[in-house]
Amino acid sequence: MSPEELSPELVPVQGALTAVAFRRSARAKRISLRIDPAAGGILITLPMRASRRAGLALLQAHEGWAAEKLAALPQALRFSPGAAVPVHGVPHVIGHVPGARGGAWIEDGRILVTGEPEFLARRVTDCLKGLARQHLTAMAAEKAQAAALKPKTVRIKDTRTRWGSCAPDGTLAFCWRLICAPGFVQDYVVAHETAHLRHMNHGPHFWALTETLTPHRGEASEWLTLNGMELLRIG
Repeated sequence: MSPEELSPELVPVQGALTAVAFRRSARAKRISLRIDPAAGGILITLPMRASRRAGLALLQAHEGWAAEKLAALPQALRFSPGAAVPVHGVPHVIGHVPGARGGAWIEDGRILVTGEPEFLARRVTDCLKGLARQHLTAMAAEKAQAAALKPKTVRIKDTRTRWGSCAPDGTLAFCWRLICAPGFVQDYVVAHETAHLRHMNHGPHFWALTETLTPHRGEASEWLTLNGMELLRIG
């Protein structure tokens, strides 16, 4: 059963109003807290019978930890005219061309966006999601063919905790923000999830297959450790 998203609320955390989202999950055995980098807030996961009040009590008990982690988040990169957004790891400046047509597209190292200013952020997001869908789907097909495998489908999601996933039915899913990462990082994440089509674990056979599909395991893992939080703060 998929986790159920509940309506968020603003909660004071050491005096600063903070967005707190709640998620109810049948898999959760206990209440848990984590920082949501993309939202710049806190996510509380609740077991099916746990109350919001119990979740907020846990947050209050760990308020200092939460405030420290929130303060350590990298600055958010919002989509606005003049912002430099990485695409395949290369900065692309957003240019607003309100009189043109076409939504948003990439041209000569820029992301050009048409229409009214209030639609700009959504159009940039849609452009990057479309590029991610095209690029990561093609990459997954190539790697699956090399391993004599075939994914059921490839989906692009706005995930907050995983760069990619492989479902038991063979569906691969990737975070759209991967399109902002350098190519070698994309290559590793796609290879990792493709290898799960054969091995739904992280045992020796899984890693052996992963390393036949990509030479970038070490450097990509290191890059994500150092830069993953900033990647999640894009958009």
